[in-house]
Amino acid sequence: MSSRVQHILTILAVKNLPKSISFYTEVFGWEQIVNVPVYAEFKIPGGMRLGLYERKSFALNVGKVPICTITNELAPTELYFYVDDIEVAIGKFKKAKAMVLSELSRRDWGDEAAYFADPDGNVIVLAHPL
Repeated sequence: MSSRVQHILTILAVKNLPKSISFYTEVFGWEQIVNVPVYAEFKIPGGMRLGLYERKSFALNVGKVPICTITNELAPTELYFYVDDIEVAIGKFKKAKAMVLSELSRRDWGDEAAYFADPDGNVIVLAHPL
């Protein structure tokens, strides 16, 4: 018999915690449920949570500071979100000055999607099924 596995939380190590909190608050408007000096956590509709952890403090848990990707490189992380109103969502990302990686277009896997980067180079996809 296999045991149940449930993904409940994704944590991103970030260089500038206040900037990242501001960015995610502006583009998604999720409820912030944890706010401590080195960590913030948002409640995502559907039961998931997204955490933002200041890089050096993150290292205290895992033993090593993550590589900083602020130098025009992308992080090896992608967050893929379905949104109800993709044009409104894209507008929020552009207003928040998210780096546009790929404009909205039809994708081979059956979604229409736009790609952005957050302040730390994490890839965020806004999509909806066609």
